Order: sequence, then C-alpha cells, then structure tokens
Amino acid sequence: MGLMDGIKKQLRSVIEWSNPDPNVLFFKWSENGDEIKNASKLIVSPGVGCIFVYEGKVEAELKDEGLFSLETDNIPFWTTTIKLMQAFESEHKVGIYFFRKANILNVRWGTTSVVKYEDPKYKFPVGLGAYGNYSIRILEPKEFFRKVVAGAELYKVEDLQKIISSRITQPLTDILATSRYAYTEVDANREEIAAALEVKLKTICADLGFEMLDVRIEGTSFDEATEARINKIADMTAEAQALNALGINYAQKQQLEALNNAAKNEGGIAGLGASLTAGLGLGQAMGNAMNTMNTQQKSEDDPMQKLEKLKKMFDNQLISEDEYKAKKAEILSKM
Repeated sequence: MGLMDGIKKQLRSVIEWSNPDPNVLFFKWSENGDEIKNASKLIVSPGVGCIFVYEGKVEAELKDEGLFSLETDNIPFWTTTIKLMQAFESEHKVGIYFFRKANILNVRWGTTSVVKYEDPKYKFPVGLGAYGNYSIRILEPKEFFRKVVAGAELYKVEDLQKIISSRITQPLTDILATSRYAYTEVDANREEIAAALEVKLKTICADLGFEMLDVRIEGTSFDEATEARINKIADMTAEAQALNALGINYAQKQQLEALNNAAKNEGGIAGLGASLTAGLGLGQAMGNAMNTMNTQQKSEDDPMQKLEKLKKMFDNQLISEDEYKAKKAEILSKM
C-alpha cells in the first residue's frame, strides 16, 4: 500500500478545481500532502482564478483561464513557484487556492437589528427592518485572501454574508436620517435608498478586496413600537376625515362627547339620539346661566350702578348720612 501510494504521488500530474461549488468563494487544493510534483499541469477553468501561498505569504496570482504546464510554461505565476520550491523537491509545503472570479448573484441580506431614525414628518422614533439581495465579485484576490479568508481552507458565500449583514445597518441608518423620507415614503423610494446604500457599501467592500453589485431592497417592516404609533396616527386620520365629512371639527366632536356624557350621568337617558339631544339642551342651559352670571358680574363691577344703588339705600333711610358719604368716597376712589 505504501509503495503504490508513493508511485501515485510521483505520477500525479493535474491540479484543478473540479466541479466548483457555486456557494464557495475560496477553495484550497489539497491532495497527498500539498507537495506539487514535477511535470504537473494546472487547469484554470472559466470564471476561476488561483493564488499561490508559500510559507504563509501570498506570492502570486493567476487570473487567466487555460491549461498550464508547471514545468515549462513561462508564466509569472509558476516562475515564482519554481524559484521558491527548488525544482519541486522542497521540504516546505505550498498552498494553491482557487477562487471564484464570476459574479455570484442573488445573495440574500437582511438587517440583524432595527434601523432607528426620527421620522421627519411626524417627529417620532422609527424602528425599521429591511431585506433584499445583491451580487458580489472578487476584485482583488490577494487582499480578499489576506483580510477576509485569512488562510481558511474553505470560504463560503454565507461566511461573507455574515460580514455584510453586520456592516449594513449603519450606512442604511445614515441614508434614512439624511434622505428625509417619512415612514409612509420609504417603500415608494426603495430604489433610491438601495442605490445610495450600494454607493456606501462599495467603499466599505473595496478595502476588503471585493465589490457589491445590484443592491436591492425587496421589503421593509417596522418594530412593534413603531407599528403602534403608525396605527394610532391612522385611526386619528380616519376619524378626522369622517368628522370633516359631517362638517364638524375635532374640538366640536370633543364638546359633543362631553355633553353626551354629562347627559347620561345626569338623567340616565338611554339611546344616543336622546342623549345627544339632552346633552345639547344641557349645554344651552349651561350657556345661558353663564351669560346671566357674566352680566350680573359686570353690573356689580360697574361704579355707576354701585352709586345708584347706594343713593337708593340712603333715600330709603337704610343707611345713615355718614355711611353714605364714606361708601360713596370709597367707590369714587376706585374709579
């Protein structure tokens, strides 16, 4: 068994990424100890590239597709390999990492926490969740390998999704805070918001060696607190429209409710029509009483009325002359 394994190891000649998984971004080729033997050939399929890592350092990358003879073809990728591996007999291990060059489409995203901002129209805090999809493409394989893959033997799309989901909330918050869209306008402007989000994410992703394309917002949702506020506004708006159709405003409606409640408590009259009539009657009576009291108060505060009343009291000998003069002087002093 050991002898046959040794022969196979020496005769092995093809290095390729066979049947690449569409959900994999980086894949480390590994077979029989990672030692690349003499006369091996490298196959780079369409939509695929590879990078060469030696002793933990990225030494070269190959983006062109085709079949390459690693012993004779004069390509920068393998020239570097030959120099480092000393005619394929190095005791050091090497790493060939294949990566996907093709765009990866329809990657799902969703906010991991609610995006919070103040509604510019209604002036209350909004908690918004959003979800959608995007496409990604590796632009700088070396940077992506160093900063994202970090030497992992297998790096999947779902691993990158976690990074994007953790970083998408802040730029989306900034966009909603500066765009001045009310909560009722967010869905109608999803394309504009998505375009602005793509611009912000491109800056973040470029530093990591990849690009986000065609960012889309498929839907939004609000947290429970925001839903409660929205429902309250909707109820009040509907009520205001109904009152307007009846030709009364909200203040008048409140007055009618108060009179109706007063009528119920006072006489226990059943039925909305009877209660409302009684309430209106009570309101008229209360209004007349208030008008009478106001008239009486004004009369009592009038100096002329006071002097006439005082003179009648003196003429009828209800007060003495000294009392009359003293009270008259007091009234005149307040004029």
